[in-house]
Amino acid sequence: MTGAASHGPAGALGTAVPGDDRSAASPPRLRRGLGVLLGCATALLGALYFLLVGVLLGPFLLWPRTRPDALRVLMTGARRLTALERIRRSVFFGDRFPEHYKASDQKILRYLAVRCYTGLLCAVVIGLLGFGALLAGLLISGVARGSLDWDELLTQAVLGSVLLFLDVQGLYSLAALDTRTARECFGPSERELLQQRIDELAASRAAVVQAVDAERRRIERDLHDGVQQRLVALAMLLGRARRSRDPERADALLLQAHEESRGVLNELREVAWRVYPSALDSLGLKEALGGVAERSSIPLRIRFEAGAPLPQPVETAAYFVVSEAVTNAAKHSAATAIEVRVALTGERLAVRVEDNGRGGADPAGSGLAGLRGRVAALDGVLHIDSPLGGPTTISAELPCA
Repeated sequence: MTGAASHGPAGALGTAVPGDDRSAASPPRLRRGLGVLLGCATALLGALYFLLVGVLLGPFLLWPRTRPDALRVLMTGARRLTALERIRRSVFFGDRFPEHYKASDQKILRYLAVRCYTGLLCAVVIGLLGFGALLAGLLISGVARGSLDWDELLTQAVLGSVLLFLDVQGLYSLAALDTRTARECFGPSERELLQQRIDELAASRAAVVQAVDAERRRIERDLHDGVQQRLVALAMLLGRARRSRDPERADALLLQAHEESRGVLNELREVAWRVYPSALDSLGLKEALGGVAERSSIPLRIRFEAGAPLPQPVETAAYFVVSEAVTNAAKHSAATAIEVRVALTGERLAVRVEDNGRGGADPAGSGLAGLRGRVAALDGVLHIDSPLGGPTTISAELPCA
């Protein structure tokens, strides 16, 4: 179960919360009312269980040698009562809880203790409401017979209205407490969710820092091994042409230097494009991906199905997912065809890159790990499926909201 407990009447009776893992539609009021009444009965059952088991197992719980066995017997019944409460919340309030979440013994005992208290108190409040309804009927009967004067009628009406308001507010508050304790028992508590979110943000931040460092090292390597070597060769050609006494030899060296300068420009353009493509800002994601297809040494087919404008961080992440996947396929996969699909569904952008290569891509590799960190920084998810023999499929889901 995720999400904080909702407040107010709707949330008090178990309405679904946005972002929760529960049903979106609120159950009818009649069903929720029946759930509250059934909760009073289960609270009475739980109180009787603790009373009887406490009397029978009390001495064994106090003795250290028999305490583990007695506690195990106590928790067996407590877990069955908790399972009954979970079914009640699911059937009558539409709650949906994590299937594989297992609460600790301490959390279960605390939940049942609070559940017994709220359920029995709720039964008292409902009883007071019934008693108030009976008094209201007698009051109406007295008015009909003419046995009440107006002053007494007004006093009784004001007093009854105040008591009715307090009873209803108390009933809703108890139902809200019941909802909140159920969420904390049957799913991660608010503190656990907050800690989980903090851990995710810390991990994604560290992944982004590592990705930036890896990108810097790659840029330095490209400049050192590519552009710098070409510039050194260009300088040597110009020096030889300058020292040459043969005009024809000097012209040949200058022509060679000119060709080398064009290669340097192309190399710089490629490095700058890999750092950040200018077309992404000026022309958009679709045209930037077209540039990836033009530079790819493998036939690349792109299906772009995102008609609405995309946030710039999402466009940047989607571009680098495609660019890195295509680069890896060209270097390592021996693929002969690559298919890219970019589709906007609701508020999520889905990016899928599939090649027909030999597979075996390492998800922990520096390139794919950097992509995972870049996607996680936007609260997205990256999936890598690359069995030996292929094909390799890299898909990412990026939220656009």
